[in-house]
Amino acid sequence: MLVHDTVGTGRSQAEIDQIRLSLQARHDELSAEYEQAVAQSQVLRLVEVGDTAGDDQADSGTKTAERDTAQSLLRTILERRAQFEHALARLDEGTYGFCEGCSAPIPVERLEIFPSATSCVACKQTRERRAA
Repeated sequence: MLVHDTVGTGRSQAEIDQIRLSLQARHDELSAEYEQAVAQSQVLRLVEVGDTAGDDQADSGTKTAERDTAQSLLRTILERRAQFEHALARLDEGTYGFCEGCSAPIPVERLEIFPSATSCVACKQTRERRAA
């Protein structure tokens, strides 16, 4: 594990360890949430396969919407988990807490609310304006 010196990051080893524990705990929660969502999705599919007799278009549409919602949830959880994996990698590299756009420190308050943040508010707003 590579952790840059505390002078470069401005954080003590204890702070880095605490951040790592927090990020890893959230990653583990998302992994458990994903496994639970996969299991629920599989149950939904089994019920759907076994219970199609007499379905009309509305029933089929409802089942399709439920399946799409379940798939969307799985994608969202995977994306969020990947964000925490990226944050953990950045912590190992010594770049966690610094904006990927301008390299400025990301305010602690922002990281507390959104621990996997990779950009400062100014860069995030600029990126969102460009996307709009």
